[in-house]
Amino acid sequence: MAMPLPKALARFNRVVTNRISRPVAGRVPGFGVVIHKGRRSGREYRTPVNVFRRDGGFEIALTYGPDADWVKNVMAAGGARVLHRGRVHSLTEPRKVQKPRDTAVPLPVRLILFLLRVDTFLFLDDTRQVDQR
Repeated sequence: MAMPLPKALARFNRVVTNRISRPVAGRVPGFGVVIHKGRRSGREYRTPVNVFRRDGGFEIALTYGPDADWVKNVMAAGGARVLHRGRVHSLTEPRKVQKPRDTAVPLPVRLILFLLRVDTFLFLDDTRQVDQR
């Protein structure tokens, strides 16, 4: 499984781009902020991501691959919170899905992700959705 975007770009984004995009990412369609705790430090992190609402939860495009630190943190914790369109959602049951057939990602975005060779997504359940069932 190849990493779609290089690690050097990931480091640059962590230091520069994320700081700029974090304040607006939680309000813009197609974007959100994953709020997660470090596996070792316990420190809270806020990572801007491409996130899409799906039936019962959310789908996040793993643009830096399935082994990104924030993904490992979410998997180890068994969930995270996501700021999406101005609302915070508590999410559980994280699972990595490669080339999902039932993706919630709009076609134009799917084409861009395809060109970037992004083929793995993180699916999470919205606890409010789960509690209502």
